[in-house]
Amino acid sequence: MRVSDSTTGQPVRFCFDGAEYTGRAGDTVASALLANGVRLMGRSFKYHRPRGVLSAGSEEPNALITVGKGAGSEPNIRATVQEIFDGLEVFSQSAWPSLKFDAMAVNDLAAPFLGAGFYYKTFMWPKAFWEKLYEPVIRRAAGLGRLSGEHNPDTYDRAFAFCDVLVVGAGPAGLMAATTAAKAGLDVILCDEDFTMGGRLLSEVEDVDGMPAADWAAQQVAHLQALPNVRLMTRTTVTGAYDGGIFGALERVTHHLPRSTAPLECFWRIAAQRTVLCAGALERPIAFENNDRPGIMTAGAVRSYLNRWGVSAGSTVAVFGNNNSAHRTARDLHAAGVTVSALIDSRPDAEVGDVPYPVHLGAEVCGSSGRLALRSIKMRKGGDVQEIEADCLAVSGGWNPTVHLTCHMNGRPQWREDIAAFVPTEGTIPTLEAAGACNGTFSTAACLAEGAAAANRAAEALGQKAADCVLPKAEDAAYRISPLWAVAGKGRAWLDFQNDVSVKDVKQAAVENFRSVEHMKRYTTQGMATDQGKNSNVGALAVLADATGRGIPETGVTTFRPPYSPVAIAAMGGVAQGKGFAPERFTTSHSQSLEMAAPMIEAGLWYRPSYFPREGETNWRQSCDREVGYVRNDVGVCDVSTLGKIDIQGPDAAKLLDFVYSNMFSTLKEGRVRYGLMLREDGYVMDDGTCARMGANHYVMTTTTAAAGEVMRHLEFVTQALHPEWSVAFTSVTEQWAQFAVAGPKSRDLLNDILDAPIDNDSWPFMSCGEIGVMGIAGRLFRISFSGEHAYEVAVPARYGAALFAALVKRAEQMGGGAYGMEALNVLRIEKGHITHAEIHGRVTAYDIGMGRMVSAKKDSMGKVMSEREGLVEANRERMVGLRPVGVVKQLTAGAHIFDVGAAHVHENDQGYVTSVCFSPTLGCMIGLGFVKGGPDRMGERMVVRDHVRDLTVEVEICDPVFVDPEGGRVRG
Repeated sequence: MRVSDSTTGQPVRFCFDGAEYTGRAGDTVASALLANGVRLMGRSFKYHRPRGVLSAGSEEPNALITVGKGAGSEPNIRATVQEIFDGLEVFSQSAWPSLKFDAMAVNDLAAPFLGAGFYYKTFMWPKAFWEKLYEPVIRRAAGLGRLSGEHNPDTYDRAFAFCDVLVVGAGPAGLMAATTAAKAGLDVILCDEDFTMGGRLLSEVEDVDGMPAADWAAQQVAHLQALPNVRLMTRTTVTGAYDGGIFGALERVTHHLPRSTAPLECFWRIAAQRTVLCAGALERPIAFENNDRPGIMTAGAVRSYLNRWGVSAGSTVAVFGNNNSAHRTARDLHAAGVTVSALIDSRPDAEVGDVPYPVHLGAEVCGSSGRLALRSIKMRKGGDVQEIEADCLAVSGGWNPTVHLTCHMNGRPQWREDIAAFVPTEGTIPTLEAAGACNGTFSTAACLAEGAAAANRAAEALGQKAADCVLPKAEDAAYRISPLWAVAGKGRAWLDFQNDVSVKDVKQAAVENFRSVEHMKRYTTQGMATDQGKNSNVGALAVLADATGRGIPETGVTTFRPPYSPVAIAAMGGVAQGKGFAPERFTTSHSQSLEMAAPMIEAGLWYRPSYFPREGETNWRQSCDREVGYVRNDVGVCDVSTLGKIDIQGPDAAKLLDFVYSNMFSTLKEGRVRYGLMLREDGYVMDDGTCARMGANHYVMTTTTAAAGEVMRHLEFVTQALHPEWSVAFTSVTEQWAQFAVAGPKSRDLLNDILDAPIDNDSWPFMSCGEIGVMGIAGRLFRISFSGEHAYEVAVPARYGAALFAALVKRAEQMGGGAYGMEALNVLRIEKGHITHAEIHGRVTAYDIGMGRMVSAKKDSMGKVMSEREGLVEANRERMVGLRPVGVVKQLTAGAHIFDVGAAHVHENDQGYVTSVCFSPTLGCMIGLGFVKGGPDRMGERMVVRDHVRDLTVEVEICDPVFVDPEGGRVRG
């Protein structure tokens, strides 16, 4: 219920599960629903128990909602974080047919059979039932919020930021650190996951510098906002710490607004020279029987809703704790006019003072009643049990410093007995220092002092003079706690609310010898929910410590990994979704290929024609065979613009080529082309292609379509990291040139019909290149062949590509040929034994593909030494061969494995594998390329190809991989 309007704004209408409610501007969904008396907000994952809001921040495990509906719906949003706006629609999750009546709650009745580890014990038999029954049922029942299954219409962005000092968290320590660092002249970024900066100051009734804490925080934020060297980033969660002072951060850009064209979220990469972590602390509950009723919340959250949003979480509230924070909650509730039915402190010697509500020292809450909402609690003191009326119970089991970011680079926190919590270990991240509550400091005055001191140390480390800041006066009470993790009882006492992990589950893990905290986590699923155990991990490991007879420090903590809170994959991808993730790259001949009814296939990000069907052809093989015949008998035209083209210029261009290619390029003459092989640093083949020398210091390198980007990055690495002294420049010109292969016995005749000056075999021999006029346009001509036929590649600026393709195809058809696509191109190259990335797939060497002599002995090159390792030049390595069926079955399939005749088709007898296959219309049979142990030494040997997937067994003959024109007469004619 709403008890104060002083902290809220204008009325805002929104819907929850189809019912309309009214909140106030500045409300979250959680605070607005509580103000309307709604306490049931979700169901738990495993038993589908009714759950209400537990906290007031991003650590919330219970109140998960889906925002919006249809394609734009966002599941698993925390109601404690989502701000309301006019027209907002939110829906509860994990419940069917409704939140109040959830059919899956039957799981709770079966709880004795569904304890920790029941998956591993229950679904073992019958074996066949797992895939047919158990797994489908479990998968259907599992999950939290569900995606719509439609394309996501929201946009996301990625951005970069740089600063001298990054301050994480805008509570008292963070505000003071940012102010101090800014005063020292440093560039500051202050990030906070909340939409209003101030941290706990917004939720507490106390004074700072003689004014209400929230007002002081607003004053500091306004001051920082006016400074030119400070950037304030609200709604921004720093999610991870990485090497080199790099931090990932997620900004919720428009979650608080109606859907628009602006990005929903932005993922930031922040580079900071120094970081001050002021992430605060998270309050933990105490486990007791049925401590998960809607209405049972952390005491700090009850204060937040009361003091910040003017909302009381109940009309009659009981408070239970083991530290002074619980007393503060009772005091604030009473001052706001809310009935406090009891203050229960487990410490018998706690200092209370004169208060107007019942106080019970040395007592514990041992149970609760009320299915969909809390009605009452049971209090035990000594041997007496008393029932106390309450529709809300505020629980405080102490505060856990938010150490997560300090552990993201393998750091481990340290246990402090005086606060019964883990604190950061100094130096785990070299450029980061923790201050305030996340460092185990729990008074406002001490937090302010630590924030200023940490900022000054950061300034001095950066060579700046420390700022002289006067610390404001603030509350400085000592934090006193007596640990209480779980109240003894027979019923289930809950630790992880979302995953329904109880104290009994953790103890059972210990009994079954899952005594390591990491093993316990996996056995019980403790801490594996969307909140990542922020509320429950410390309590669970304390229970495990008790169960195993160890101390908490010896038990240790689980590993903290980024992200700190859930991050949508789309946010990390930024604009890389849809076509932004996989752009459609079209050649200049794309429209004409579609007009010719060519099916398009993806090659990398490019779309290339598979084949060009003709009337009367009923399958792709007929079209492919015809197109192969064009090249072998007449002339064919193929768009090869997708091949990577890198323009390389400079006095040291030849040095670069000699280093990145295994063979020699510095001896290449102007006007000539050479085939080159490129190795990775480990000696394995990375790519192959040609390189043409266009001038004294000018080369044009071509790469395969698939490896164009990889080769470009490789060249950047060599010139920036290995040889920055070389004077050489290069750029990708793949899309600047349209390039077409003209192949076949009549290829020169066709070209002479469009070139400004005719060519012949003497003036333009095999592997020559140069500038040439093409129908009045300055172009380039390369005499190279991927088909093994007399062939050329002609290139013109891309704007002329469509016109040239049309002219080439028209003339080819007049000469008995025409266009050919990827299917024919693949057949032609297999017939000639040419490799693609089907063969150079990342684990073959030059020796394996029969190109060992291309690794020049006259020079050093990338990967040369590693390629000569003893294991990489063994005669019995899997080496490339040709394959020809010789048995009754004539079919071959890529991916099949090769065995000796008579050997069992098992892994131990594996002799090799098939990489490429095709039907060769030239030879009238299927042929293939593959790798066989000792392949070149086994020519003529018969072996068996076995495809277990397709249940195919074929007898083949090992042969030379060059099936057509092994002497190479056609290509030079």
